[in-house]
Order: sequence, then C-alpha cells, then structure tokens
Amino acid sequence: MTAYLIVCPLVFLAGLVDSIAGGGGIISLPAYMLAGVPAHSALGTNKMGSTMGTIVSTLRYAGHGYLKGKVVMALCSAAMAMCGSAIGSHIALIVPDSVIRHMMLVVLPIVAAYVLFNKGMGDNEKTGTVPGKKVFIISLGAALFIGAYDGFYGPGTGTFLLLVLTGAAHMDVRSASAQTKVINLSSNIAALVTFLLNGTVVLPLGLASGCCSIAGHYIGSGLVVHDGQKIVRPVVLVVLIALFIKVLSGN
Repeated sequence: MTAYLIVCPLVFLAGLVDSIAGGGGIISLPAYMLAGVPAHSALGTNKMGSTMGTIVSTLRYAGHGYLKGKVVMALCSAAMAMCGSAIGSHIALIVPDSVIRHMMLVVLPIVAAYVLFNKGMGDNEKTGTVPGKKVFIISLGAALFIGAYDGFYGPGTGTFLLLVLTGAAHMDVRSASAQTKVINLSSNIAALVTFLLNGTVVLPLGLASGCCSIAGHYIGSGLVVHDGQKIVRPVVLVVLIALFIKVLSGN
C-alpha cells in the first residue's frame, strides 16, 4: 500500500505535466524507484502507466484537429519511433540497475535546465518557416533517435521531442504537442510489449498508476488550449529540484 501511496499521486502529476510539455517520466520513473520497485521493473511498470495515459491525451489532441494535414507524417514518425524504442528497450534489459539509476543524475539537471531557460515551454513565433519536406525529415529523425532513448530510459522524451519539433522544425506548440504524443505513444507501446514479454512489469501497480496517468493526461491536454505551459513550467521546476535532491540523498 505504501508503494501505491507514493506512486499514484506522482504519476497523476506526471501525466498532467507530460500531456502539456512532455517530461512526465522524469517524475514518474523516480517515483517507482522511491517506492522500492527494482530498476528494471520500474522501467516496465512506468511504461504501462505512461502508455495508458498517453492514449488519452493523443486522442484529445487529434479530436481538437491538431493533427490535421499531418496524419501521414504522424504515422511514419510512429513507425520510426516503434523501431527505435524496440532497440532501446532491448538494450535496457541487459544494462545493470546501477547504470539506470545513475542516469537520473545526468538527465534530471539537463531537463531542468531546458525548462528553466526556455520560458515559453515550446511557444514559437517562427512557426511555418521550415519547408514541409524538411519538417517531415526532422520528425522522422527525432522519432527514431528519441524513440530509442525512450525505450532505453524514457524520462524527458516528450520534452525532447517538443524541443526538436518547435525549435528545429518550427511547428506551432499545439501541432508539435500532438505530434509528440503520437510518437511518444508509439515508442511507449513498443517498449511496453518488450518489457511485458520479459516479465518486468508489476501489473497491479501498473494498472493502478495507469488510471492516475489517464486522469492527469485528460486534464493536462485540456489545459493546452488555455496556455497550460505557463501553469506547468513552475510545477516542473519544483518537482525536478525535489526529486534531484531525493536521488542525490538516496545515492
């Protein structure tokens, strides 16, 4: 019961954050470890909760028309993400627990720095200035490489995708968020299947956290329409600092 009390509230917050600006895994994955779940099982269980929540936010974005005119790009990017994620998750299964744990000490500050210095959290005034073919290539490349990272580790995947799509491809934040969710969902599914087949998913905890993730994603994806980035940015920074201190003290 202690594990559920630690994981479920943080997974809800992770879903809220992830649906708006990405990076929810930076909150949820450490939550499983803080609850005493072994590193590899934490990776697998985190993928179950994340996948369930991401389905909801992806459908909400699609329902609002943010994928309009970009369906083909989204589907191709999804395929690339699944390939990259499958490769990354297989690599994760042979890496020692200690490596996965210590990666947080590197990833947390990097994502925190991005959130701190990028005050717009994905807002971009130069949208539409990149040719369509180049946007397509950027999306495919980001899906493959960041998808591999997602399968291997995961935290910050949505944030990295949003950064690339708004920064390099100059997509508007809502379209980039929708594209990010499609890619993220695809990589999550590929990784989850890998972890399920290898028995590294704690099913009861995964299903419970998945319900919390769904709630967070549903609320967060609705906030995007009303400039939710401004709400999430300070929350992300506070949580990242708190978790980084906890990880340092635990190591």
